Parts: sequence; C-alpha cells; structure tokens
Amino acid sequence: MNPLIPTPAAEALPFMDPFGFGRAACDYWRDTLERSVLFMDVMRRRGNQYLEHIEKTKPNVLGFEAEVLMDGRELARPVNYELLRIVPPEGVETDLQMRPFVVVDPRAGHGPGIGGFKPDSEIGVALRAGHPCYFIGFLPYPVPGQTVEDVVEAEVAFLRHVIERHPETSEKPMVVGNCQAGWQIMMAAALEPELFGPLLIAGSPLSYWAGERGGAPMRYTGGLTGGSWMTSLFSDLGAGLFDGAWLVQNFERLNPANTWWTKQYRLYAQVDTEADRYLEFERWWGGHVVLGGDEIQYIVDNLFIGNRLSTAQLVTSDGRRIDLRNVRSPVVVFCSRGDDITPPPQALGWVRDLYEGVEDVIANEQTIVYCVHDTTGHLGIFVSGSVSRKEHAEFTANMDYIDVLPPGLYETTVSSAAEREDAELIERDYLLEFTPRTIEELDREVQHRPEDDTRFAAVARISEINLGFYRAFLQPWVQAMATPESAKWMRRMHPNRLGYRLLSDRNPLMTAVPVLADQVRADRHPVHEDNVFRAVEGILSDQVTRSLNAWRDLRDSASERFFLDLYGQPLLQAMVGLGGDAHVHRRRPGAEAEHRRFIERRREDVHRAITDGGSHEAVMRSVIHVLGGAPATDERNFKRLRASRAELEPGAELADFKHLVREQFFTLQQDHEAALEAIPTLLKGQAAGEIDAHLAHIEHVLAASGELSEHAAERFERIKALFHQAIDHAPEQEQEARRDAEASLVREAEAGELARREVEGLMEALPVAEPPRAGKAPQAPQAKDAESQDPEAPKAAAPAGDAASEPAAPPTGVKRKPASRAAPRRRTSRNSGKK
Repeated sequence: MNPLIPTPAAEALPFMDPFGFGRAACDYWRDTLERSVLFMDVMRRRGNQYLEHIEKTKPNVLGFEAEVLMDGRELARPVNYELLRIVPPEGVETDLQMRPFVVVDPRAGHGPGIGGFKPDSEIGVALRAGHPCYFIGFLPYPVPGQTVEDVVEAEVAFLRHVIERHPETSEKPMVVGNCQAGWQIMMAAALEPELFGPLLIAGSPLSYWAGERGGAPMRYTGGLTGGSWMTSLFSDLGAGLFDGAWLVQNFERLNPANTWWTKQYRLYAQVDTEADRYLEFERWWGGHVVLGGDEIQYIVDNLFIGNRLSTAQLVTSDGRRIDLRNVRSPVVVFCSRGDDITPPPQALGWVRDLYEGVEDVIANEQTIVYCVHDTTGHLGIFVSGSVSRKEHAEFTANMDYIDVLPPGLYETTVSSAAEREDAELIERDYLLEFTPRTIEELDREVQHRPEDDTRFAAVARISEINLGFYRAFLQPWVQAMATPESAKWMRRMHPNRLGYRLLSDRNPLMTAVPVLADQVRADRHPVHEDNVFRAVEGILSDQVTRSLNAWRDLRDSASERFFLDLYGQPLLQAMVGLGGDAHVHRRRPGAEAEHRRFIERRREDVHRAITDGGSHEAVMRSVIHVLGGAPATDERNFKRLRASRAELEPGAELADFKHLVREQFFTLQQDHEAALEAIPTLLKGQAAGEIDAHLAHIEHVLAASGELSEHAAERFERIKALFHQAIDHAPEQEQEARRDAEASLVREAEAGELARREVEGLMEALPVAEPPRAGKAPQAPQAKDAESQDPEAPKAAAPAGDAASEPAAPPTGVKRKPASRAAPRRRTSRNSGKK
C-alpha cells in the first residue's frame, strides 16, 4: 500500500535532521491526517446510528434484554409509556423473594434506557444483587392529549402490576427516578403512598427557585426569556408538539467547552480507543424525542417557573393536593456539587420548603436521606460506572436497612472499607454511614436567600402576564400557520438533528470517508505521546477549553447580574402585585399555623402514649436508645435492627415492624427521659425470667455485628439498670398475682358449694309420688299442679295430713329427672348473676 506521505530513506534521516524536529513533525503530520480521517469516519457512523435509531418504532438504549408487560397506550387514560421486565443475563439469577426494583427514565429530550445503559448501571447493580428488575420507558411521540397527570397515573398502574407479580413478598418495590423522572415518581408517591417502597431520586430537580449565587444558571432562564410564553410558541410552531432537541440544546449550552470542543477533541486525540465509547453515548444523547405541548407547558408553568411542587400548591384535576409530605417511604436524594443542571440546592430545597425543623420531619414520620457527591456531573450520577459500582451499589445493598431507618433527616457518606480500622467487620468494599442532620445544617447546601424568592415570584407573575398576551394576540395566528408538515421540517432542520444527518451516508460527500478510513486502519502510524508537536497540541486544546470556560463564566455572571438587578427592582415587584403584605411570595407549608397545630397534637398524643404497650415496645425502645448514642449510624446498626425484627416479631409484616420502630423513635424524641423511665412500666406483669430473656435478646441484637462504641455501651448500662429494676419488682408482682389467683379460686369454690346446697334444697323440697296401692287409682301430689297440667282431669283433694308430713323417700329405681334438669339452670343463673 502506498503511504499517504512520502518519506526519505531511513539512513539519510540523521544527516538531514540531526535534532529530530523534522522527523517529529513528519510523524505528527502523518498521525494528524490519519486521525482526521478516522475522526470523520466515526462522525459518519454516528450519523448512520442516529438515523437508524430514530426510525425505530420503540427506540431505547437498554443494555439488557426486556419484555413488555404493559403498554400505556391501552390504559383508560392512554400515554406513550410502557412497563418492561428486564430479563436477567446469562449467569445472573434473581430471587423472587427479594424486593422488586423499578427504574424510571427521564423524558427530558432524550430517549429511554440510560438507567440500564451498560452492565455498571442502576439496573445492572440491582440484577447482580438478585433483585427482579423492571423498567418504565416511553416512546418517541406522545399520545395526543396526554398530560403530566396521565403519566403519573400510568406509573401508578405499572407499579400496581409489579406488586401483583410478586405476592410472595410483602416489601414494596424500590423505585429509582433519574432527573425529570424523579419529580414524576415523587408526585405519584404523594398520591398513592402505600404502593411505594424506598425511593431513590438521582439528580432530580424538585425546588427550582433554589440555587447558589454564581452557579445554577438555568434557574434564570425563565426570567431572561420573559416566562413560559416561548414554550407555548415553540409548541404551536410544532403543531402541538414540542421538540425535545430544544431541551438538549439548553443542556449543551451550560458547558460550551465540552459541547463545542472537549468532547470532540477527546475523540480526535484518542480515536483508536475512544470510538466505541463515544458512539455508545451518542446513541442516547442524540436520540431526541418529542413532548406534548400541554405536557411541557404544565412542567414549565408549575415546576420550572412556578415552583409549586415543593410548596404543596399542585392540585390534580380531580381535586387531590400533591403534598410531598404524604410520601411514607424513605426518600434517598442523590446529587452532586459538580452537577450544573440539578445542583444540590435544587435537589434538596424541597425539604426546607416543607419543613421548619427536623422535628417536623419526625412528626410527619418521613425518612429523608441525602448524599452529595463532590465532583461527578449530571449524567455521571446515573451513568458513570464508578458511581454505579460505589454509591448505587451501596444504596441498593442497604435499601432494606434504610427502609427501617427511624424518621428524620440524614446525610449519608460512602467510605472505602480498606481505609478503615474495622475493615474485617464490613462485608463489602464500601461502608454506607448515616449522620443525623438538622434543617439548619441542610441550609448550608441549599443556601436559601429570601430576597431571591421575591425575584422569582416576580418572574412567575410576569410569565403569567406575557403568556396571557401571547395567547390573546399571537397564538391564533401561529396556530393558523403551523401544519404537521411544517412542524416536521422544523424538527428536521434543528441544528442538533441536522448535524447528525449531514455527517452520514445519506450525504454524497461522505462517500470516500469509509474507504480512506479502511486504508488508514490497515497501515496506522500513531504518534508517541512524547512527540513535541503532540504535546503542543494538548496545550493548545487546554487553552481553547479554558477560553470557552472563561466566556461561559462571563456570560453566566452577566446573566445573573441582569436577572438580579431587573427582577429585584421594588417598582417592578410592586407593579406585579408583590408589594402588599397580604401576598406570600413563597408558600412554606411547614411554617403554616395548621401544620404547627398538627405537630403539637402529634406531640401530645405521643406523650400520652409513653406508657402504652408491653415488652415489644420496651425492647425496641431500648435498642433505639442504645443505637442512638452513636455519632453516626451505619449498616451495622441496621443489621442489629434487622436482627431485632427477626427475633422480636419474626412473623410480623415489614410495615408493622417499621411502624413499631418509628413510634418508639418518635416517643424517645419527644420526651427522652420520660420514655426511658417508662420501660419498667412497660415490663410490668412480666415474670423475672421473661424480663431477663428480653435483656438477653437485646444483648444478642446489639452484638449482631461488632462491639458497641463507648458511648453506646454507657447507654446500654442504663437499659440494664431499668430492666433490673423491673426484675426487682417482678417477685412482688408474682406474689400479688398468686394471691389474686388463690383468692379467685376460693371465691369460685365458695360459689360452687353454695350452688350445690341450693340444688340439694330444691331437690328435697320437691314432692315425690307414692307408689300406687292395690285397687286404688294414684292421686296427684297437688291438686293445683294437676289442674294446671290437665284442666279436664277430675279434682281430688289430698289429705291435709299427708301434705303436712315430711316427704317420703322415693321408691327404688325412681329418678328425679325434673330436679336434675333444674339444677344446672339455677347454677348457670347464679354464676351469671355473680359475674
């Protein structure tokens, strides 16, 4: 094969280029041309892959085989969603006794499948752990007229079907919501809380007004564009459909350096090894889908601009309020400081919006756990292999523990087991630890500013005004001009879509690229990394990246300054009706009087119930008290709780056990000292041996994994003292119980003797018929009785002397059957009367 660049003989090179710069330049020039050809070939393959993907009826990027169980288009309120069962790959077995695992993918411009994109994904981790896995995906085009409420109801129907498929387990499915799917399943869990197990919300924005100054530039977009009227405009231009490519373009603009340079240069610099990974990711990133106009308008008005989800202001069409405080399952929020799409304040701000303090979280019996990663980006939260192997693997492995975690707010961290002194007690490579937090500590991540709330409230008002003007004056004209065919061409000509089409085999100018690429691969000459010109290339690339980042920072800071100055004007705020004291700029349900009254009533109820219960409550209260002494709680403490469930109530349902744990935890929270002092009262009536067995049970539970800390051991000593106090009173209680039992036996004996005497008296008082004499007819013992028994019988008076004489002995063989029947009736009557 002829080389692309002619080179002189190798023997002459040292004389022609003694310092090697010429040879390095030639090697670099040849490598540059070869990499350029290979790069264009990858772009061509990317375009072909895009066209093939979008022409599928049900495109997705799932890396696992799946079968459709339910089609949302067949529901009463049809939607373009479907429920799939993930078929375990060869060599992987699932246990039907384990909790089902459901992943819901985001519908934010891209296609479905990112949650099961590769083996090291959320689905892959769950499958390896033995969980039956399900996936809720969607089709490229919505059903005409479908709404966000319809989608939420469809997800509820899918979850019911999953539960019906697993009658052998009482544990509800664990549900994972990525990005925009997170707020969808939170809405569903608030409406139907009894269907959901633990919830994992990964990179999901729930509080859209929250954010850190100098970051989260997307939260200013609604104000900079004048509100949601542009959303309505693009939906009308799309003939009722909104192109998801616009959402993807907004994401790409957040990081222009990566979009325009870094991602492409990384492929160019490592084209020999990076092509497959690049194409795999682009298959999902470029798989744009379409949303319904009504759907995206609801999302922008109520969530992005209105921020009504985190403040419990959303109401369904049938009048049900969507209040996230109704979620009964533990909620795990996973976010990252390196995420510029959903920064930690937007992922966690809803907790602060709904609750004044952590005591409100406990009173509402909610368990909220959050984990903040330091560096990974938005997609890395649910795509990165390292994150899946570490954080997601630990979340999945510890969901059973989290499910019995007492109500409260916790921050979780993942540490390497190899770096710990107690590594031999840890079963896996990492240890998940939980530290109780307060709302004040959470505010360090949320960084709430009340003055910003007023600014965003002004944006919401102006958005409503501008949308009203658009609908009154422009919308009729736009809708009249837009047609399905024009909408189709508008989507095709979108810059993001057009870039894929131009660099594909459908472009005649790309015909020579695959031929040249095959020639290069057959005779590839990669340059070494120590080539001076290759090093200069890397330096120039870094300079381009830094320049684009500097331009981005300048753009974002200018946009933020403009937003703050414009919507912070008192005159503008007053003009849109925010100057009066009667209007609450941002509703905070946790601070409302109705909620405060609920908290007070809850505390009073718990205080009255401190002494209610028995040995089960005493044991669980003791275990929680001892475990509560640790500065941080990890999975080893949950092993102790699980052991407590196995020994305390092995036949109890998980929901009942969780209720017991939460009630006792809340009791300790409200009045810790009184709750502990009530333990002997709860054990009252137990024998000394039984109380001692309970104490041994507690010791066994606490020793389930490792030794107790010094502080926890001190707390356990107090529990021992309280149990010994109950044991000391147990003999007195036993003697008192024995005396009561003996007195009861005496009373029963006396009653029985009295009844026997009365029966004998009745039997003696009854007259007995004399044996008939020869030649004489027998006479009735009493005329009155005879007359009453037979009015037609002849009346005969008995001799007075016979009546006055003592009763005669009955003849041999005559039994007093009437007397024997009367005695039990009289005894029963006396006993019932005595009672």
